[in-house]
Amino acid sequence: MSHPLTLITFIPLIGMVLILACPRGQEKFIRWIAAAATLAQVLIAGWLYAKFDTATAAIQFTEHCAWIPAYHIFYFLGVDGISISMVLLTAIICFISVFASFSIERGERGYYALLLLLDTGMMGVFVALDFFLFYIFWEVMLLPMYFLIGIWGGPRREYAAIKFFLYTLLGSVLILLAMLGLYYYGATPTFDMIELAANSGSYSMTFQRVAWIALFIGFAIKIPAFPFHTWLPDAHVEAPTAISVILAGVLLKMGTYGILRINFSILPAASHEFAFWALGAIGTINIVYGALCAMAQSDYKKLIAYSSVSHMGYVMLGMAALTTAGLNGAVLQMFNHGTITAMLFLLVGVIYDRTHHREIAGFGGLASQMPMYAALTGFAFFAAMGLPGLSAFISEVLVLIGAWQPYPVLTVLGAGTAILTAGYMLWTFQRIYLGPLNEKYKTLGDLTLREAFTLVPLAIIVLILGVYPHAILDLLGVSLNHVNQVVLMAHAPAAAAGAP
Repeated sequence: MSHPLTLITFIPLIGMVLILACPRGQEKFIRWIAAAATLAQVLIAGWLYAKFDTATAAIQFTEHCAWIPAYHIFYFLGVDGISISMVLLTAIICFISVFASFSIERGERGYYALLLLLDTGMMGVFVALDFFLFYIFWEVMLLPMYFLIGIWGGPRREYAAIKFFLYTLLGSVLILLAMLGLYYYGATPTFDMIELAANSGSYSMTFQRVAWIALFIGFAIKIPAFPFHTWLPDAHVEAPTAISVILAGVLLKMGTYGILRINFSILPAASHEFAFWALGAIGTINIVYGALCAMAQSDYKKLIAYSSVSHMGYVMLGMAALTTAGLNGAVLQMFNHGTITAMLFLLVGVIYDRTHHREIAGFGGLASQMPMYAALTGFAFFAAMGLPGLSAFISEVLVLIGAWQPYPVLTVLGAGTAILTAGYMLWTFQRIYLGPLNEKYKTLGDLTLREAFTLVPLAIIVLILGVYPHAILDLLGVSLNHVNQVVLMAHAPAAAAGAP
């Protein structure tokens, strides 16, 4: 296949143009254009997965040509083991989100056009290897997400959209400043991430520290890491179901991916220096604080939103460990959290579409009325709790194994939070699905075929990766070992230079 990364990135953009060109009254046709565009992405992602060479850390499927050569800006695409897993996740989540959007009944043309533009922006972030191009894609996804929340969201959609926009814009400004600093203060002026990483030793430690903090804050807002997390619950609660799925399934991963791709690779000495406080300590706060906040929620969707804050903390803790097990667990957790949390938000959307509220106390006994729905919800809840045999168990255990030796106290706190996670998940399941049926809901129907189509594939992925995690781990191993060695080796000269 020629130019697979260009195709997987820009096919949704072609779909957007076709949607905008459709005559009025063709809403069903518009939906299927979006479905076809995202299906093409899934097929290309599957081809990339099958052809990917897991034995090398080298960048694969590269595409490189001059874009603005006077300023050393190139159209440079490529993937390694870290990014190929995120490409696969993005394709799956976007395809499922199109079908989850079939309940949208107003402004379908604008909605699906923006959804496909968002898709292009997210995919571009994971395949771009020129920092300038990376930044363009990073910014491209900001506007469609703002309008998707602000127009098709809930009662407080304008507030949530503006809050999301301002937080993300702040992060973007910091990333832009750091990017310009890397360009001007490096050995040669370039935006090529591979060349920037190769010349990382040309930056002084003072510059590395300042640039690292600016980049970290920009990416931490997207994770979201404490205390930059406050936009997330509002955005999730007000966003349409499919947009919540994309937000939790893909957008949050862009933050941790950015730290791995840029902070770790280009500023390795500063990454080692800040690993404990910026990633380990804040990640552990995320784990505990997110679980406590989730337990206190009365809104079903907000509970799942705070659980995302908690589970992304494991990713940060694994990255902070700078061990093989920790980093593998962190990136595997990125993928696993994307599929599990997508299921959870889809399940919330199913019940909201029928009852038009999300108050946990307003339900009761739904398992007797909607047995298939309750069974899939139970499966997703157990997956989120890290039940052995399901995907999150493997990734969280790898994180804890990797973090134990460098950070035993943080590891104990992270592992102990599993009790809180089980507590709020089981308590929520009991109040909504068990006990006597609330008479108001005795006419509710079970899952439709479309709803099952969005949920069952994710459940299958969760089950397969719980039994055979090497389906993803084999992609990651060599690339993550390389990144880890870069950070560890950069620390030795920096430490020697600072010795008396």
